[in-house]
Amino acid sequence: MSAEVVTQIISTSQAIELVAEQPFYIPMTGPAARPRRSLKHDDTFIVLDSHGDIGASAGGPDGLFNADTRYLARLELVLDELQPLLLGSNLRDDNSSLTVDLTNPDIYRQGRIVLQKDMLHIVRTLFLWRGTAYQRIGLQNHGDRLASFDLTLLFDNDFADLFEVRGEKRPRRGTGSSKLAAPADVMLEYRGLDGVARATALHFDPRPTRLAVNAATWHFDLKPHHVSSLFVAVSCNKPASSTPTRFFSGLLAHRREMRRSTADTTSVETSNNIFNEVLCQSMADLNMLMTDTPQGRYPYAGIPWYSTTFGRDGIITALQMLWIDPRVARGVLKRLAFHQAKAAEPLDDAEPGKILHEMRGGEMAALREVPFAHYYGSVDATPLFVLLAGLYVERTGDEETLAELWPAIEAALGWIDGAGDPDGDGFVEYQRASEQGLANQGWKDSYDAIFHADGRFADGYIALAEVQGYVFAAKRLAARCALRMGLAEKAGQLATEAQTLAERFEQAFWCEELGTYALALDGAKQACKVRSSNAGQLLFSGMVREDRARKVAADLMKPHFFSGWGICTVARGEIRYNPMSYHNGSIWPHDNALIALGLSRYGLKHSVEQVFKGLFDAAAYMDLWRLPELFCGFRREKHRGPTLYPVACAPQAWASATPFTLLEAALGLEFDAERGEIRLRNPRLPTFLNEVILRDLRLKDASVDLRIRRHGDDVSLEVLRKRGQIQVSIVLTH
Repeated sequence: MSAEVVTQIISTSQAIELVAEQPFYIPMTGPAARPRRSLKHDDTFIVLDSHGDIGASAGGPDGLFNADTRYLARLELVLDELQPLLLGSNLRDDNSSLTVDLTNPDIYRQGRIVLQKDMLHIVRTLFLWRGTAYQRIGLQNHGDRLASFDLTLLFDNDFADLFEVRGEKRPRRGTGSSKLAAPADVMLEYRGLDGVARATALHFDPRPTRLAVNAATWHFDLKPHHVSSLFVAVSCNKPASSTPTRFFSGLLAHRREMRRSTADTTSVETSNNIFNEVLCQSMADLNMLMTDTPQGRYPYAGIPWYSTTFGRDGIITALQMLWIDPRVARGVLKRLAFHQAKAAEPLDDAEPGKILHEMRGGEMAALREVPFAHYYGSVDATPLFVLLAGLYVERTGDEETLAELWPAIEAALGWIDGAGDPDGDGFVEYQRASEQGLANQGWKDSYDAIFHADGRFADGYIALAEVQGYVFAAKRLAARCALRMGLAEKAGQLATEAQTLAERFEQAFWCEELGTYALALDGAKQACKVRSSNAGQLLFSGMVREDRARKVAADLMKPHFFSGWGICTVARGEIRYNPMSYHNGSIWPHDNALIALGLSRYGLKHSVEQVFKGLFDAAAYMDLWRLPELFCGFRREKHRGPTLYPVACAPQAWASATPFTLLEAALGLEFDAERGEIRLRNPRLPTFLNEVILRDLRLKDASVDLRIRRHGDDVSLEVLRKRGQIQVSIVLTH
C-alpha cells in the first residue's frame, strides 16, 4: 500500500462494530477506482468520477444530491457497450463546470475493427445550476472514414438518504418507480416513509434513437471531421412538463451569478505563482460552497458529507473570511439567529438560546432515524456566535445589524451562564441529552477524541479548554457591543465575568508538568492531562497569560506536535496518538489557522511563518492545490508529499479559508471602523512570499489597495490607491 495515500480496509463485521460504537461513523471499505470531482450550487451538489460518470467505478460517494437525498445514482457513458478512454478532465478555475476529454477504444464487430482507437474526440461539459445538472456531450470524428457507433447513457437512482450513502442501514424504505414521460423524457420517482414524494426528471436533446427507463441510446453515422452534440438535463423535484434552460444560456447565467457574488471581495495577488493558485482555488471553493438562504449567503461546510448549514463551521469560516468579505459573517449570524433554539428538546440537544449545530432535509432526519433535522449538539457554536458578532461589528461598525442581532446575543449569553454551565462552576460544559446524540460536542467530536492520559474516555459533563477561551473572548466582545448599545452596566458585568473566567481557568486547566493546558475537565473536574492542539486555540482567544502562552507556543512547534506540514491535533507520545486518526494526531488546516491567529496575537511571528510555510508546502502537493478537511500527521520527509486521509471532505469551507487566515496572521491585520484605520501589527511575510498586493481592502464605505514587500524579517508598505477616508499604518510592538 502506498504511503502517500493511506486507505483503511475494514471488513463488514468490523464496520458494523465501529458504527455501533460510534454512531454516524463514515466507513471506508476500499480505494476509489477513479478520482472524484464535485460541483455545487445552493442546496444541490454532484460527485462524479474523472470520466464524468456517476456510479461507474467503485469507491466514491457518487451521485446528484439535493437536500440530503440522492437524485441520481448512476449516469454512465458507453460506446457500443465499451467504456471510452480518458484523455483528461479539468474543473474550470471558478468551479463553474467540469470538462472531460475522452476518446474511443478499438471497437470490434464480428471479429474485425470497425472503429480504430483515438478516432473520436468526446467532450463532456457539465455544470450544476438551480437544482439541475446539465451536460453537453460533443463528438468529433478525426478519422478519414465514416464512424458508425451507438452512444448510450445508462442511468438509475435509489433516492438514498445521504446517511445511507455514508453507511447507515435502514430496515425499511419507501417505494420507487420509473416511467417514460415523453419520447425524450424519463421520470424516476420515490415516495418516502416520511410521506414526501421526490422525483428526478431526465430530459434528452435530441430525442434518443432508443429510450428506456434506465438507458438512452443514440446511433451516430458521423462523417470524417464532422461534429455533433447532444444534451442531457437531470432535474431534482421539477415537474415533467417543465423544460430545462438551454445548456449554453444556463451556463452563461450561472457564470454571471458567480462573478456577481464575488464582487466587492478583497483580491490577493502575490509574488509566488503557486500560492496564487492556492488562493484562487480556495476562493473558488468558498464561492461554490456559499449558499443563498432566506437570511443571506451561508458557507456550507463541505462536500460530500457536510453540504448543509453547520453552525460551528459556518461561524469559523466567516471569521476566517472577515477581513476579505465581512458580508459572509452577516449572512451566517442572521441565519443562525433565526434558527436559535427557543425551547428545550432533549432529542435535538436543544436548549433556549443555543445555536444550531447542524440541519438536514432528508428522509431519515424527518423520521428521526438520525437526530439532525435541527440539531443543537454543539457546545462551542453558541459562544462562537457571540464572538463572531462582536468581531463583525468591530470590523464593519454595522450597528444596525448589531441591534437586530442583540436579542439573539443576549439569549446566547443566557445559555452560556445557564444551561451551558449546569453545575454553576463558571465553565461551559456538555453532555448529550439522548443516546442518539453526539457523545463529544466540541469541534473534535469523534467518540474517542476526549480522553485522559491513561487512555480512559472522559465522562460526565465535559469542559473543553478551547471552549472556555471562546467564552472569554465572546464576553469581552459582547461587553464592547453592549457599550455601543448604551448598556454600560451590562458591559461592565460582562467584562468582569470574562476576567473572572480567565483567572479560574488558569487554576483549573494549567498542567505544570506538561507545560501546557489540559485538553478538558471531566465530570469529576479531573483534568485530561493530554497535550493537544486545543491549547493552541486558547492563544486565539487571548485568554491565557503571556508567559504561559509562550510556553504553549514553544511546545506546539516541537517535533512531537509540528510535523513539518502543520501542527497535529494530539502530540506524539500521547496514548491515543495516531497520525491516521480523525482527531487524535491528524492535521486540520483550520485548527492551524486559528492557532496561527493566536501566535500572531502574542507576537510570535516566527512561529506563524513556520505554520504558514508548512501548510503552503502541503497545499502545493494537493490535488488542485486544494487543502482538504484534514490530512495525516506523519512526519515530513524529504522529497515526499503529505499523506492523505481517505475520507476527508474536499472542498471543506474552513480548510478553503485557511490560506487567507494564514496571510491575515502573518500581516497582523487589524480594523478599526470607528477611526477608519487599518493596521498591520508586527507584519512579517514568510520566505516564499516577497510581495503581496491586496486590492479593494474595504473599511465601511472606503477602500484601499496595498503592496507589502518583504525585506528579510521586515516589510515595507505602499498604498497604491485609496478611495474614501481611510488610514493604513504599520504598528511595531515588542
